[in-house]
Amino acid sequence: MSRYVVHFMKDVLGEYGRQREICQSTLEIDAPSEDRAVELAKKKFCEKQSLCDWSLHADRIQVQSADFPS
Repeated sequence: MSRYVVHFMKDVLGEYGRQREICQSTLEIDAPSEDRAVELAKKKFCEKQSLCDWSLHADRIQVQSADFPS
């Protein structure tokens, strides 16, 4: 099982009307694959935020492997 760090990102208008990217949430997920980690993270994000769809609070998902090379 591998560990992944999943970030839920959102574009918002910042100071002076400039677009900025903010992180809505970061989750660490243990999963057999990156695709499975994304699915588990979506479910957990929705539960934490009381949402039916993760895209209501985020525009995209970024995934990074948290495993250290041996």
